Order: sequence, then structure tokens, then C-alpha cells
Amino acid sequence: MHKGKIKRLVRDKGFGFISVLDGRDIFFHQNSVLDTNFEDLKEGQEVECEVEKSPKGPRALNVRIVAEAA
Repeated sequence: MHKGKIKRLVRDKGFGFISVLDGRDIFFHQNSVLDTNFEDLKEGQEVECEVEKSPKGPRALNVRIVAEAA
């Protein structure tokens, strides 16, 4: 799993980008979000995801919000 933060959300088109800890920006689609609604995501929010290769470059799968420490 890769960890990072949501860098940008394009809500009207249903996708966004995650800035992962190694410095890359990874595309994700709203269908890849688990355990929450795409509409509830916020820029700057910490997430974890898997990354796969796609014809257009790396793509995030199984995007989950990282639980904040209490």
C-alpha cells in the first residue's frame, strides 16, 4: 500500500490525484474509492491506496482514508 494526500479533486468529472510519499502524483477515479463516498473526500486528506500501471500512467486503486489519530 502507498500512502499520500489528496492533491486535487475534479468533482464534476469524478476523479482526482493523490500525491504519494515518493513524490509522484497518481490519478484515481471515483469508482476506486472504498469505505466512503467520493463527494466526502477533501483535498489534503491522508489516504492509502494500491497503484497499478495503466496505458495512461500509474492509477490508484482501493483508495481509503487513513484514520486520524485520536
